[in-house]
Amino acid sequence: MLHPSICSYFRRACPSILMVMALVAPASARPVPEPHESVVAIADVHGDFDDFLTILRRTGLVNSQNHWIGGRSTLVQDGDLLDRGPKPREVMNLVIALEKEASSAGGRVISLLGNHEMMNLMGDLRYVTPANYASFSDANSEKRQKTAFDDFAKWKASHALLLAELPHPMEMTETEWMARHPLGFVEQREAFSPEGEYGKWLRGHAAVAEVDAVIFLHGGISPALANTKLDAMNKKILAEVKAFDDFKRYLQAEKLILPFFNMQEIDNVLQAEVVAERKSLVPADVARQAKILDFLKREDWFSVRADGPLWFRGYALWSEEEGAPLVSKILESYKAKHLVVGHTVQTGGRVRPRFENKVFLIDTGMLSSYYPGGRASALEICDGARFIAVYPDQQVVLLDPSESSPKNGAPPAEHTGAGATGAVGVLSPEQACSSTTAAPH
Repeated sequence: MLHPSICSYFRRACPSILMVMALVAPASARPVPEPHESVVAIADVHGDFDDFLTILRRTGLVNSQNHWIGGRSTLVQDGDLLDRGPKPREVMNLVIALEKEASSAGGRVISLLGNHEMMNLMGDLRYVTPANYASFSDANSEKRQKTAFDDFAKWKASHALLLAELPHPMEMTETEWMARHPLGFVEQREAFSPEGEYGKWLRGHAAVAEVDAVIFLHGGISPALANTKLDAMNKKILAEVKAFDDFKRYLQAEKLILPFFNMQEIDNVLQAEVVAERKSLVPADVARQAKILDFLKREDWFSVRADGPLWFRGYALWSEEEGAPLVSKILESYKAKHLVVGHTVQTGGRVRPRFENKVFLIDTGMLSSYYPGGRASALEICDGARFIAVYPDQQVVLLDPSESSPKNGAPPAEHTGAGATGAVGVLSPEQACSSTTAAPH
């Protein structure tokens, strides 16, 4: 049997060599199997570029130069690439590059929308840190910031009646405004706009994906949504993003807001506009009033509601008795076998299987500076059936149909720490994805 490192080398790095070997082999020789295709899922990165790279390298998907070596494997990122951590741009730039490189190698990178991607697209910036904004700044940022404040001052002067009705007063001084709109703020808003570098990229992403009868998404599918087709979920979420974009352009054309207003500022202005119209302080416009009132009911949107696919936390909160039949019905409605989700950080920094291994919760708090006790992790799926939790220092078999897998994925002792090979974090060849190859053809 080949050493697992050799198997991994051929699977990850050299699909072309295997193809050439197959072409030159004698007709009587046994056909050389193609490299095995595995699926690797990684959840909430939250701007933690360094640990994201660590786990990508640990799973053999990228090399030390940060280029794709995963061959025909599939990487599924379950959403929440950004916010909180220090390097959101580096994380997104890496995924953008890997999408192209994986495709060229016959593999795939499926980057899904999480609630934090949706928040940034819609200007809800509650979790964007000063360091996040600073990553968007450049030599011209002070000039852009001053221009934006001057535009705001002019807007303020022309909306005196409206400002009097604001439920939350806006900053009145330049110092206050600058503090709440630091260097890089304007650039960040432009980057996530429909025409911006990251805004355009994210608006092309789905929220839900299915690979080999495994459904991947950020939050989860609640029982109330189990009759909604996966494609319909994706279309509905992207339609809501477009509706937001269209409405924001409408508000700008009406001179009610400025392009860089965040969601809280937009809502503040709209609530004041509703009050001002009711008091006849501004000209009545029935159509505009109806649009504004409809927009202010945004909490009912599919992409925002608590039981929607980006925010749902039921799989982490349900008891086993409560959740097992509900999960079975959800999977049955999609003719799927498993669900893999992030969004809710698991204590102990460990991937958590639930409901007889039908659900895998894979947010392990990668950004440990924000989530104490968290760590980077990945879930590797081999042949659509064997599930392995991968950590920087070990791999743990959670589900293996060929073995008697512990209920809910509690790993047997020999699969943790020092494995059968005696090396910490290394599975024996019969356990590792790298040793399994596709059937000859």
